[in-house]
Amino acid sequence: MRVMNVGKALALVAAVAIMAGCSSTSTRTGAGDTSGAAGTGTGTDGASAYGAGTGAGVSGVGLEEVATLRTVFYFDFDRSVVQQEGFADLEAHARFLSRNPSVSVRLEGHADERGSREYNMALGERRANAVERLLVVNGAAANQIEAISYGEERPAVTGSHEGAWAQNRRVELKYVTR
Repeated sequence: MRVMNVGKALALVAAVAIMAGCSSTSTRTGAGDTSGAAGTGTGTDGASAYGAGTGAGVSGVGLEEVATLRTVFYFDFDRSVVQQEGFADLEAHARFLSRNPSVSVRLEGHADERGSREYNMALGERRANAVERLLVVNGAAANQIEAISYGEERPAVTGSHEGAWAQNRRVELKYVTR
């Protein structure tokens, strides 16, 4: 697997949208319930293979919306509970995934430098699993999601202070190709 950059994702989306528009059969899949909960953060990673030509996908989840969603979700110290202010973004990611079964995501769990290496690997995994559960509850298929942990090994910010630690307690959602 490799992480798609936004430019390549947009090109892929445009090609898929053109091919889908030329098709004589529908490419839509059934939609499940999209109510539920999710997390917080910032970022603009995201790719849509559905609805790019029209500016809107099924139920309003299209290229424009997915490209502007948060992809980094932050956590409180020593916690793996997804924060409420990012629920809407994770719900939209889940809707997008449920309507695009060929798309998958990798959830990369991280922790700050406090605690042992082993503890932080487990904490990063619990955080990634919490985000995965919220995506699945909101319609994404479990086989579209890979949850992994980097623990404290890949900090977003270096430093031994609360500002750095807060930015390192996160899960990053990255769209990948299969």
